[in-house]
Amino acid sequence: MCLGEPVNFVCRRAVMHRFYQVLMALMATFFIFTASAQEPDPAIDKGAMEALNNMGSYLSKLSAFRVETSTTRETVLEDGQKIQYEGNVDALVRAPNGLRIHVVNDRHERLYLYDGKHFTLWGQRINYYATVDAPATIRLLLDALEENYNITLPLTDLFLWGSDEANSAAITAATNLGSAVVGGTTCEHYAFRQDDIDWQVWIQKGDFPLPRKLVITTRTDDARPQYTASYRWDLAPSFNDAAFIFEPPEGALRVVLENDSLTPDDSDE
Repeated sequence: MCLGEPVNFVCRRAVMHRFYQVLMALMATFFIFTASAQEPDPAIDKGAMEALNNMGSYLSKLSAFRVETSTTRETVLEDGQKIQYEGNVDALVRAPNGLRIHVVNDRHERLYLYDGKHFTLWGQRINYYATVDAPATIRLLLDALEENYNITLPLTDLFLWGSDEANSAAITAATNLGSAVVGGTTCEHYAFRQDDIDWQVWIQKGDFPLPRKLVITTRTDDARPQYTASYRWDLAPSFNDAAFIFEPPEGALRVVLENDSLTPDDSDE
């Protein structure tokens, strides 16, 4: 969101880092796989792929959850120096038609709200908001925002896990690295490779196969920039319908939501 263009949420940048393009490609195929008729690849551990499938299936069946995410994203300057940006995302989800996502980082603070009928984006630091009619489910909302406004919501992968939008051929290597502890939770640690990226995921052991940590490394850049996300889950959050409804604060200015309203590097934290 460009502060120099207050009449709408339009921000056009000529250059975006290759890392984000790779990250968004991963979101569409993340953590799940479809059956393949090809012969098994010795580089792909069957158990690792099954773990991804089990996690995606479990997440897709949750009726409500809250997940707080701490992220670190590295970018690379022209001289090769790596710079880190940190952020926090707090997401409350009510399937199939309730969504509240609060994003705070060094660049901006935003609130995304969806109540099954309307979608609102509020830029809290500048007190501008935009509201549009929305389709009946979160999955349809994701498609509509991407198609009509070029908006990719933070944590989009949470809504793709367990869906049919996957392609096992994208994964060229899968490895089980054994047990590990993330934030006091015992997990199984997995590593995967695709054409341009390496990525790791730590999946909670037991009856609740939740992702607890994610690391994505870009291999097309010699500096190997990384994206890291740590997840804290609440599977029984307390909320009511008002949590997903936007009430404009005093002095808030309603503006027009237009195509290209968010650039990818704005929306990944």
